[in-house]
Amino acid sequence: MTKAHAIRFEQTGDASVLRYTEVTLPELAPGEVRLRHTAVGVNFVDTYHRSGLYPVPLPSGLGQEAAGVVEALGPDVTEFKVGDRVAYAGGPIGSYSTHRNIPAARLVPVPEAVPDEIAAGTLLRGMTCQYLLKRTFQVEADMTILIHAAAGGVGQIATQWAKALGATVIGTVGSAQKAELAKPHCDHVINYSSEHFAERVREITAGKGVPVVYDGVGAATFNGSLDSLALRGMLVSFGNASGPVPPFPPGILSQKGSLYFTRPSLAHYTATREELLATAADYFAVLASGQVTAQVHQRYALADAAKAQRDLEGRQTTGSIVLLP
Repeated sequence: MTKAHAIRFEQTGDASVLRYTEVTLPELAPGEVRLRHTAVGVNFVDTYHRSGLYPVPLPSGLGQEAAGVVEALGPDVTEFKVGDRVAYAGGPIGSYSTHRNIPAARLVPVPEAVPDEIAAGTLLRGMTCQYLLKRTFQVEADMTILIHAAAGGVGQIATQWAKALGATVIGTVGSAQKAELAKPHCDHVINYSSEHFAERVREITAGKGVPVVYDGVGAATFNGSLDSLALRGMLVSFGNASGPVPPFPPGILSQKGSLYFTRPSLAHYTATREELLATAADYFAVLASGQVTAQVHQRYALADAAKAQRDLEGRQTTGSIVLLP
């Protein structure tokens, strides 16, 4: 039996419910590997699991993203060997830990050029951007698009990648400080704490609106996002940073221009092994090309996971966050 340390919680609530504790890992099951984590990604979805917005069976671990080194192989594992550098994003919850057992089918190889912290802190965001920009709605050259929270972890990658695809990017932020972070990757930055972003989008697009809005903010931006869309435009709602989108009558989509609304999930775009490998490889490739630069902006000790989540929820962070075991 292997001893490890992990963040666990027995009841839902605020970050105070998180506990740093010793755990015992079971023997490896067929198809599993044992990882020693070198860096663990922190994402807003983790707070949804902890708070109960996205229910999980309790007691539970936390986290779905990390990078590490393969330390042991279970029966029937042939794709990896001991010592391989790997990462994962999505799949079984439990990445807030020093070691863990995980199905090998959820792992992707990490190229030599990609540091562990970048793989751990940005793979989920990078794969999210890949499916959002290339599959949920295919961004093309000469389009003008709107990306909310442009200074955030997904936002910084998405704005760069959209620019690489030839789009004109409008990014929204919530403060002057975040506007400075977003400016290098956006053609237009709107600070929605001081101006109405839908009105500004209409000004930028000469009244037409944009064909797609990528909205990870949720409730606070929902109505304005609809008002920013062109005829037959698509609102891609992929996050709830300000709370979930409230129920709305479908007729509002018709009234505002025969609009489309979708709520996609990374899990459904990486449902097969082939999709997972291709999505991760595309992200790593755009990093290698230099068209997208990813950075880790905050680092916390694994034992300080509660503080990391408080800072994230309090909008005290920018970009990617990692926990270091």
